[in-house]
Parts: sequence; structure tokens; C-alpha cells
Amino acid sequence: MASNQPSVFIDGEAGTTGLGIRQRLETAPEIVLRSLPEAQRKDRSARQDMMGVCDLVVLCLPDDAAREAVALAEGLGCDAPKLLDASTAHRVDPGWTYGFPEMARDQPGKIATSRKVSNPGCYPTGAIALLRPLVQEGLVPPDYPVTISAVSGYSGGGQSMIEAHDRAGGPAFELYALGLEHKHVPEIQLFAGLSRRPMFMPSVGHFRQGMLVSVPLYLDDLPGRPTGRDLREVLRAFYEGSEHVTVAAGSKADKLEPEGLNGTNRLELYLCANENRRQAVLVARLDNLGKGASGAAVQNLRLMLDLVH
Repeated sequence: MASNQPSVFIDGEAGTTGLGIRQRLETAPEIVLRSLPEAQRKDRSARQDMMGVCDLVVLCLPDDAAREAVALAEGLGCDAPKLLDASTAHRVDPGWTYGFPEMARDQPGKIATSRKVSNPGCYPTGAIALLRPLVQEGLVPPDYPVTISAVSGYSGGGQSMIEAHDRAGGPAFELYALGLEHKHVPEIQLFAGLSRRPMFMPSVGHFRQGMLVSVPLYLDDLPGRPTGRDLREVLRAFYEGSEHVTVAAGSKADKLEPEGLNGTNRLELYLCANENRRQAVLVARLDNLGKGASGAAVQNLRLMLDLVH
């Protein structure tokens, strides 16, 4: 529905991502933020009625519940709102636009004109940002045996993980998804442009939020045997002028901690190389609740509602 001030409903606003989006939108006077009473938040009829009076609905729900919410919205026909799905349910669905504006020059326009946008995962945001430009430029072959290691704050792991870490004596560090079937792998492979399934090793640390995603490379195994500077220049040129993504100049960091961008919608990319050993490591740093979730959702939402100035 058209109005001077677009209205937004967050279906699932009580979760970590939903709360983060709500907090950000509460400081945006150009948006009318609508909400249901707590007693009606699982009422299908009340939710559908709310969808019918909003311009955009953000889905902060588990995958199956997100699919059900999409069906509710589509049941409204021509009165259906635009949808921004923060779940994993539609990220590789060709009927949805992938909501990573920086991954291509024309991606912001695609997001702006789409009625159905999927918000990226936190780990894929870092991995795709690092790999996609290098694959497109031919410096990393699509069939390269990519290994991705990542560590996240525990806030991205759902209520049970949050409770486990908030308790005194919570685990200091955990590797997980050791069955090598993490749900983020399909979107990483698709949008990074990889033909070979990457190996992904996620972990969680005893800190609330923040993230590092790293990809090691053997430089002599890459086409043309590039230098670290060659790789860095491709990344720098790809993201030149970006508001939210920066490539660290020189990338001579000897160590990185994951909490440096907490509370922001920024993404920092590093290329650290040892030319004598012909080895390099790509590193992305972001807030898993910022550019990895709620911040990215608000960035997409503003594109979808034509609120980008």
C-alpha cells in the first residue's frame, strides 16, 4: 500500500535479529513501525491482517515458519506486502533476490525493485565478499578447493546457545557442524561463483557478538601465480566507493580480534600474505548481528522502500 511514510511489520520481532532490526528502525522517523500485541503474534489471521496494511514485512522466523508466513502474505493477492526474509529458507531460491547489495554493481537496483528479498547469512556475507571478486577476475578458479574457517559470537546461535554462554562457566570455544552440512554452504557456493563445494568449518567463542571469516590460499596453486598485492588490488577495485565495505590498505595485521566492528553495519576485508612462503589468507571481519543480520536487513529494507539518499 502506498503512503507518505512506508509501514513495516517484523514478524518474529522477539528474536535476536528481530530485536536488532526494531532497535534500528525506532530511530528512523521516516518509517512507521507496526507491531502486534504479544498475545496475537502467533495468530495467523492477525498476522495476515497486519501484513495487509503494511508496505513491507520482515520475516525473522525459523525456516518452516518463514515459508508459512510467505504463504500468508501471498494469500493477500495484490495487497501482499514486499517481503524481506532473514531466515535460510529462500536464499538460493531463484524467485528471490539475494540481499547482499555490495556483491555486484547492479545488485542494489535488483533489491530495490524486488518484492521478495532474502537477507544473507552472517558467515556467507564474509565468505562471498572475499571470494566472489577473485573468482570473477579469474584469480581463484571456481573449482579451487576452498576451505573457510570462521568464528562467531554466541548470539548468532539461537536461544539455547545464548543461554549456555550467558551462564557462569559457559564454554570458552566450540567447533560445530562437524558433519560438514552447515546450512550456509549452498549460498556461499552459489554467490561466490564456486563450482566445487567449499569446506566450511564454523566455530563459536565465548563472546556475545562479532565475527571473523578466513580463507587460506596457496598462491602458487592459483592461475598466473599472483602475489598478495594482486589479490588485494582486485578486492580494492571491486569495493571502491562502497559505504559499508572496506579493504584494509596493506593488510599487514599480525592479529585480528572479532569484536572490532560490533554495533556497526561495516565489513572489513584483509589480505595477509607471506610472499616468501607463497601463502596468503583472506579475512573478513563483521558484526554477526550487524552486517551479518539486523544491519544488513535495514540496509536492504531501505533499498526496497526507496529510502536511500
